[in-house]
Amino acid sequence: MSESSTKYDVLIVGGGIAGLSTAWHLVQQAAEQGRCVRIGVVEASDRWGGKIRTDIVHDPESDRRFLIEGGPDSFITQKPEGLKLARDLGLGDRILSTNTVRRAVYVLKRGKPLPLPDGVLLIVPTEFVPFALSPLISPLGKLRMGLDLFIRARKDESDETLADFIRRRLGQEALDRIAEPLMAGIYNAEAERQSLLATFPRFRMIEQKYGSLIKGMLAAKAQRASHAPPPGSPPPPTMFVSLQGGASELIETLIKSLEASGVELRPATRVERVEPQGSEFAVALSGAQREQRVSASAVILATPAFHSADLVRPIAPEAAGLLETIRYVSTGTITMGFLKSDVPRPIDGFGLVIPRSENRCVNAITCSSIKWSGRAPDDCLLMRAFFGGSRRPDMMDLDDEQLLEQVMAEVTNLTGATPDRLLVHRIYRWHRGNPQYDVGHLERVDQIEQQLPDGLYVTGSPYRGIGIPDCAAQGKVTAERVMARLAGTGTDTAQAMSEATS
Repeated sequence: MSESSTKYDVLIVGGGIAGLSTAWHLVQQAAEQGRCVRIGVVEASDRWGGKIRTDIVHDPESDRRFLIEGGPDSFITQKPEGLKLARDLGLGDRILSTNTVRRAVYVLKRGKPLPLPDGVLLIVPTEFVPFALSPLISPLGKLRMGLDLFIRARKDESDETLADFIRRRLGQEALDRIAEPLMAGIYNAEAERQSLLATFPRFRMIEQKYGSLIKGMLAAKAQRASHAPPPGSPPPPTMFVSLQGGASELIETLIKSLEASGVELRPATRVERVEPQGSEFAVALSGAQREQRVSASAVILATPAFHSADLVRPIAPEAAGLLETIRYVSTGTITMGFLKSDVPRPIDGFGLVIPRSENRCVNAITCSSIKWSGRAPDDCLLMRAFFGGSRRPDMMDLDDEQLLEQVMAEVTNLTGATPDRLLVHRIYRWHRGNPQYDVGHLERVDQIEQQLPDGLYVTGSPYRGIGIPDCAAQGKVTAERVMARLAGTGTDTAQAMSEATS
């Protein structure tokens, strides 16, 4: 191994949204402080963006164009850091809101898609008539949900599973038919193991403030109505937004900004070892060139927890052991393009969520071309089916032909579309791609951070939020901590992270 030839102030390991946004925030904060900070970002693959991937696919016969997302297709606006990052990068005029028509979400019940009643916020009904008339929940199930108005709020601060919380407040049927497919599906998680405080802390806050989820959601609805923009004002962004060129537009713009700022980007480069060397770290890299040794005052690991565990084990075995306890599941998607005329029974809305009790081989189907403009030609329908996760891990073991056959059987059953009418399709698999936030997750993350040596940091989806806004928020806080260390001061890790990602 050659002697150290490159010295960084900060070396970031991992070129997904967490690592890239951390680098961008470091650049901004260094500029604000009038400091020169040498930053490097290394990524093991030859592609930036991690699970964010947008592909443009053409039907070979007609040359129809489809925009297909391999990973996340949007980010939530209620967590502001994702939207702020896009705007700060100059993408404000590229922000794309969801379409305002045909916004229904369907839930599969005994093989039949039923619309989620109007006025349901997250999982809580806020309009009586649509909910009362909906066949989605039985009369007894509706009465049980109404008891939320009278059940005493839990006052202690301890964690619980999402399933236990929903059962306690709204009952088992609400968990099976609404909460499990809607809420747990966001995290590709098992509601029976999923940490409430790490994934939906707002539910606990609403319960403690209002004594009832229904009362809290009604208050939130009234507050939004009172703050509605005056007539003629441009509409605010919808709850979920994307970019006109797809989610990868955010990654491409970040890369251009970092290159222009002098950040050294090193794709197809693996980190083999991280070793303390006085007040710095010696980092062994390998890639297209021979193994090289670089040094850095601070190292940020924006990699999956199991990869980070391997790197820190020789120098922080306790942290490595805790990192290994963060579970992962494997998931995938198949996106399918059809002519509208070839789909006899289309899902006339944003998508269909499928409860675990339905025992299907897909977890949900979203209608990308209905949800977003510009994803498919006007005469076509673009659908995306989600598979794998904790429900059907066996789906990940099928080859592409078997997988397509099984998923298309479900699509045919639900919509009438047949495989012989497929114009285009794309399969994406994310092996060990989804960290699981089991009960006690936030305490575990606090312990990991406490066990790491000074100057070594972890950030990203395994820790304090999986979405684009969560990763951007963590990147900002991590950058602040690193800049404070370089300047000789410090910050309260847990408090700063909690405030940024809540």
